[in-house]
Amino acid sequence: MAAPHLLDGRLKIRHLVLMIAVADQGTVLRASEQLRVTQPVVSRGLQELEALLEVRLFERGKRGMTITAVGEVFLEHARAVVAQLNSAAEHVQEVASGEIGTVTIGTHLAGSNRLLPDAVGAFKRAYPRAGVVIQEATPDLLQVSLLAGAVDLVVGRLAAGASDVRLEQVALYREPIRVVVSADHPAASMRDPQLRDLIDDPWILPVAQTQLRGELEAAFAREGVELPQNRVETTSILTLRSLIVSSKYIGVLPELIARDDRQLRLLPTPLEGVSRTVGVSSRRDVPASPVCQAFLACLVDEGRRIRGSLQ
Repeated sequence: MAAPHLLDGRLKIRHLVLMIAVADQGTVLRASEQLRVTQPVVSRGLQELEALLEVRLFERGKRGMTITAVGEVFLEHARAVVAQLNSAAEHVQEVASGEIGTVTIGTHLAGSNRLLPDAVGAFKRAYPRAGVVIQEATPDLLQVSLLAGAVDLVVGRLAAGASDVRLEQVALYREPIRVVVSADHPAASMRDPQLRDLIDDPWILPVAQTQLRGELEAAFAREGVELPQNRVETTSILTLRSLIVSSKYIGVLPELIARDDRQLRLLPTPLEGVSRTVGVSSRRDVPASPVCQAFLACLVDEGRRIRGSLQ
C-alpha cells in the first residue's frame, strides 16, 4: 500500500483540528459543540481525512467514537502539528510586538554613558526575552556598518548638515561640551578660569578632522588664543579620563559624562558654540523590525528625560 500524499493540498489544518476534538470529546456532537460548528461539518471532515489516509480512524458506535490503533498513531502526529502551529503563531506575535528578537546598536561616546544604558534598562524591563547587542566604533565606521545592515541603529552625535541622504536622523537632546579637570587639579579651585588662564597646562583634545576638534579650534580662536602646545590627541574615552584623573591633564567632555563622575570637575570656562546634538540614526530604505521599533521608542523616551534634566 503506497503512503498517502499529505502535501498535495488536500489535507487541511481543519482536518487535524476536527480529529483532535473528536478524540478528546468522544462524540461528534460534543466535538461540534467545542468547535462551534455543526455535526455534519465534523462528520464530513472526518470522512475526508479517512479517505485521504485510506484508513479508518474511528469506530462508530452507539456510545460514541472509539479511536482505532491506526487513529492513535495519526492522532499523535496531528497533535504535534497543531501544537507547532500554535507555537509558531505565538512566536510571530512575540516578534511582531517586539518581545522576541535582537537589536544591534552602534555607539561612540555620545549617549553611551546615560542615554544608551538607560534605554537598554527600560527596554529589557519591558522585553526581557529580547536581545541587545552593542558595538562601539568610530562614527565613520558606524555609518558604514549601518548602511551595510550590520547594525540596526547608531546612537551618538548627529553630524551637522552632512548626513547621508540614505539615513534617517532623530535628534533627542543637545548637550554642552565642557572643560573638565580632576577633582584635585589646581584649576578646580579657581573662581572663573578662562581659556587663556589654562593654556600652559597639558591638555587632551579630540583628533584633527573631527567635528568637535573644529568647534574647539573656533572657540579658542574667538578667545584670541591658540590651541595648547602641550597636548595629547585621542578618540579613546578611557585614555582621556585616565590622563585627566591621574596626570592632571585638562580635557573636554560632554557635560553628562563629566557630571556623573565623582573624580572629575566641570569648570565654568566658557566654550561658546561647542555642543553636540545627540540622537539616533537608522536607514531610510529598510523598514525597522518590531524589536528595533520598540528599542527606538525607549531611546526617544529616555532622550526626553535627559533633555529635561539639561534645561
